[in-house]
Formats: sequence, structure tokens, C-alpha cells
Amino acid sequence: MSINPAPSPTAGNPNRRHVRLPLVLAAACSAAAALALAPTAHAVAPLTATATYDCGAWGSGLATLTAADSGTAKTVKVTSTAITMPPGTSADPNSITTTLKLTKTSGGVTSQVQFSGKTNPGMSGGSPITLGPLKLTSGSLAAGDSTDSTVLPTPPSTTQWSLQIVASSPTSATVPCVATSAQSTAFVW
Repeated sequence: MSINPAPSPTAGNPNRRHVRLPLVLAAACSAAAALALAPTAHAVAPLTATATYDCGAWGSGLATLTAADSGTAKTVKVTSTAITMPPGTSADPNSITTTLKLTKTSGGVTSQVQFSGKTNPGMSGGSPITLGPLKLTSGSLAAGDSTDSTVLPTPPSTTQWSLQIVASSPTSATVPCVATSAQSTAFVW
């Protein structure tokens, strides 16, 4: 008795082996289209810059601004060892609303943009500030636009500020700050 092998899936249909090819091509085209539509990250140059700020009772001195552009969000983070929470105060994580004003230059025209957010680690009296990353919330930035610290005369006030820190828990305080110098280098988005 002889046993015949099972027929090949392509037996009787020479084109059968090509049935999966259109499905593979369709999947590859879908993936390529999704990648083409996904926002791309843009490099900000430089990534960090420094400027001096006067924050009244919270101190004054050098602050580091760190910029990023993920393609979906433009952000700036502010850190400083010279500007600190006063003794006897504290802030819970994500309890400080921070707004940063920067001067924007685009094609020779100057305007203002604002970055804002409620992102901070827990801090206590004497802690250096770490605020952000703050998202672009007012104005727009296109490729090639530049931003720099908004320098204002001292002292800072509720109507005159370049950086405003509003702590809410457990200490409540509104701290206006003015930039007293331009950045070491403007950001180019």
C-alpha cells in the first residue's frame, strides 16, 4: 500500500503562494503612512541657557532654562540654586503653578509667548527651585523663531513680572520675578 503525500497548498493554483503579498504590502503602507503623519521632534538650539532673575524674598541669581520640542509640545524647565523656597515654607509635588514669559522674535517682529504648568517636585524651605517642564500656552512658535528672557526693571510686582510662581499647598504664596538679564543664548526653535 502506498501513501500519497498531502497535496501542496499551491497544487492546482500556481498563484496561491502570492495571496499574502498584498496583505503584507498593505500593512507596510499603513505603517509608513502612520509614521509620515506622526509629529516629528524638532531640535531646539541650544538645549539650555542661563539668565538672572530677581524673585524678591525667594532670592535672586542665575537660573537655568532647559528647552525641548517633542513635535507635539514645546516646553521650558526652570531650575535655580540661587532662587529657593524661603525658610518655614514648603510645596507639595505639582502644587506650584508657574508661568514664564519669553520675548519671541520671528522674521524681525517681536512679540511675547508664555509657558505655563503645574509641575514641580516636593520642596521645602531652602530647596532650590525646579519648575516644569512648562508647556507653551500662549502664542505660537514656528521653526526658526527665537525666544529670550523678558528683561524688566526691578522690583518685580503683581503687574510686572517675567516669571510668576504661585504656590498653593501647604504654603500659599504668589511670587513675581523679573529677568534682570537676557539669556546667555536665545533659544532657536
